[in-house]
Amino acid sequence: MQTAPLVFVIEDEEDIADLIKFNLQAEGFKVQVFNSGEIGLQACKDNPPDLVLLDLMLPGMSGFEVCKNIRSNPEIESLPVIMLTAKGEEHDVVKGLELGANDYITKPFSPKILAARIRSALRNIKNQSAKDESAPLKVHGIEVHLGKHEVLVDGEKIDLTHSEFQILSFLAKKPGWVFTRSQIVDAIRGEDYAVTDRTIDFQMVGLRKKLGDKGSLLETVRGVGYRLKE
Repeated sequence: MQTAPLVFVIEDEEDIADLIKFNLQAEGFKVQVFNSGEIGLQACKDNPPDLVLLDLMLPGMSGFEVCKNIRSNPEIESLPVIMLTAKGEEHDVVKGLELGANDYITKPFSPKILAARIRSALRNIKNQSAKDESAPLKVHGIEVHLGKHEVLVDGEKIDLTHSEFQILSFLAKKPGWVFTRSQIVDAIRGEDYAVTDRTIDFQMVGLRKKLGDKGSLLETVRGVGYRLKE
């Protein structure tokens, strides 16, 4: 029998935390709630969950600090983290993603969507850990062959520049996950590469055009960055 995934909810607003716990338990998750960043972080170290649902605006240690601590600890650095943030706080979303959060949910949110996003994050982690690096990445008819440096769309080979290939490969490794422009730049060029975020926008225009009908799968997340639709 498959064990229910354990989700840690780090949220200081009791009403919201109780609502999240009730709905996630109804969806089959095990849930533990922590009302401070310090306590939640220590719990992650003592008994790592399958996923952390993290509010950014916490008293004391903020959600940003919790995320940063998780990512800097070798024993728990791979924990999936989904941020909870107030709607419209785009700068907070960008900062959280650049600190290593995997995804974000804006308040108010649909419990069904929250559960779906958690399942998606868990599924991506499982697929990523089991993936054979020699196997092509396949998403909605797009095949990215890393070793061959080759991309097929519905079986037809398309020609991409080196940068376009790197961007598509990076996004295809984690479909559904949102990445900021800065994260994409760092991933494909290295942190010392002098380029503006707008360069990524231009690369995306060309990449979408070359992907044809599949170009719409490269989604712009307004004020944040890009993702490859899951």
